[in-house]
Amino acid sequence: MTDTEESGVRYEKKGHIAYVTLDRPAVLNAMNLRMHEELARVWDDVEADDDIRVAVLTGAGDRSFSVGQDLRERSRLDGQGVPPSTFGSRGQPGWPRLTERFGLSKPVVARVNGYALGGGFELALACDLIIASDQSVFALPEATLGLVPGAGGAFRLARQVPLKIAMGYLLTGRRMSADVALRLGLVNEVVPAEELDDAVTAWTDALLCSAPLAVRAIKEAVMRSVDMPLEEAFVTPFPWEQQRRHSADAVEGPRAFAEGREPVWRGR
Repeated sequence: MTDTEESGVRYEKKGHIAYVTLDRPAVLNAMNLRMHEELARVWDDVEADDDIRVAVLTGAGDRSFSVGQDLRERSRLDGQGVPPSTFGSRGQPGWPRLTERFGLSKPVVARVNGYALGGGFELALACDLIIASDQSVFALPEATLGLVPGAGGAFRLARQVPLKIAMGYLLTGRRMSADVALRLGLVNEVVPAEELDDAVTAWTDALLCSAPLAVRAIKEAVMRSVDMPLEEAFVTPFPWEQQRRHSADAVEGPRAFAEGREPVWRGR
């Protein structure tokens, strides 16, 4: 759909799935400012297009999902006197980036093969599901570079694994294998590299079987309530749940079950 070779992003729509590819394989899909600008437009479109029900984010080539920030570009910016980055990307190109796009209502699946380092790992952590090949390697090496994992790595890793485990990886930049990531619950599935596409397809097929408004309502409720007291979560109004509750799909699911047929989702 979109030819953005210069920025290093490929964006295609097939059926109800958006495929977003970080496409700078010569530099292991390191992310520069132009890429962030294009990604912001991509995520805007994913959210706005009612025909899109799930997005798959991956990296080009067979070596890397993404190694994060383009440090050569960062070094040039430092030389030009551009202030160094910190936590968050407000005021930077592409804001809000996926790592801060808290209102994105559609599920995003990270297809990870090879390196997911620094900002690449942070991107994957911001996705709803991670399907990884057994060749994947995860790390947040910022401390070893005099930086901080400012795209959410310091916050999300400490929420998704036990604190001592998170601190060990954050403070040392130590690398994590795909098997360890699976054992820690950071990824949903690990498969041989040659089976990765089939595994991702199995997950996206399963997501497309679910009612799109129900998926959006559940994602919103989970992400907004994860740090709430349970009593508060039960009485919090969730906008996507209000849409689902009053939708034709809320009637279609039970009716299809009673009639012994597959439901036909309208998503509106």
